Amino acid sequence: MSDMSRSVKPKYLLFGILGFLLLAGLWYAFRPEKLFINKRVDEAAPAQTAGQMTPLFTGRFSGEVHKTSGRATVFQQADGSRILRLSNFSTSNGPALHVLLIDGHNANASKDFSLGSIPSVDLGDLKGNQGDQDYPIPNAENLQQLNTVSIYCERFHANFGTAPLDAF
Repeated sequence: MSDMSRSVKPKYLLFGILGFLLLAGLWYAFRPEKLFINKRVDEAAPAQTAGQMTPLFTGRFSGEVHKTSGRATVFQQADGSRILRLSNFSTSNGPALHVLLIDGHNANASKDFSLGSIPSVDLGDLKGNQGDQDYPIPNAENLQQLNTVSIYCERFHANFGTAPLDAF
């Protein structure tokens, strides 16, 4: 009987290790703790002395599955550079969230999409799921074509929210 119990123990140990690895992998993929943890960012607005910041485009966020709100505004600074400012911004937290400029003329712009299926430029990781924050926009980007801001979850190809930009 002791021989039988010895042969069973390595099997349980193997299943235990595999189960642990599976759970660790699922946790890493889904990051469930982000459902309950908010990251607030309150960056000061860039210097707005007379004539140094010109608003170009603005729009309000909305989201179907993930409640997203706030305003996206594109400003041109005195040196010609442009920044995207998210103000009074709020969305769900999630893994691998990015701020994108996308082609809002595409019918799928407000739905979930794959990055390869729609013209876009990645402005970087979302700094926080709440608050005011700024993102530089490359000068070469055409804001007439890339006219919508998207909060995009790269891991799940999920669009958390969009803000169509209208000329100021």
